[in-house]
Amino acid sequence: MARVLLHICCGPCAIAPVRRLQEEGFEVTGFFWNPNIHPLQEYIRRRQSAAEMAEQLGISIIFKDSEYDPKLWFRAVSYREENRCFHCYALRLERALSIAKRGKFDYFSTSILYSRKQKHDVVRQLGEDMALDGPVQFLYRDFREGWEEGIETSKEWGMYRQQYCGCLYSETERYARELRDLGKK
Repeated sequence: MARVLLHICCGPCAIAPVRRLQEEGFEVTGFFWNPNIHPLQEYIRRRQSAAEMAEQLGISIIFKDSEYDPKLWFRAVSYREENRCFHCYALRLERALSIAKRGKFDYFSTSILYSRKQKHDVVRQLGEDMALDGPVQFLYRDFREGWEEGIETSKEWGMYRQQYCGCLYSETERYARELRDLGKK
């Protein structure tokens, strides 16, 4: 059975990808490493949802909490705000590939490919470029087809469901209307 290390951004986003990979016959191991998630309380909530998902679906998950370092993420995206997603994806995929190589996995992938709001083609190209001719290949799947399934299942399980991708920039963009509305009062 081929082994895949699945980078996980949060529990709800990993449900459909894990199920699909299991249906395809892969042995799935989760990997939670996300220095992009802010603030720390948000990181903890998403970490907990990833642990709940892993328990529900019967997979093991690697947590690198001791490596949670937002400064690393800020250095990667500073002065690159317009292209920050590329640098964020690259940072997390590089770490996933490193863990996959060390663990002698056959493949690595990411639950980022589940989101309809992420830059799918960029993630795919980065993963394929990183894996080029290496011992661990990037496993591309369009997990967006499981969008509704992930939402429904996470609600059924009572999982924490975030409202932004994780970084301070996306949180600001997500809630900017509320700030504008305050000025109208």
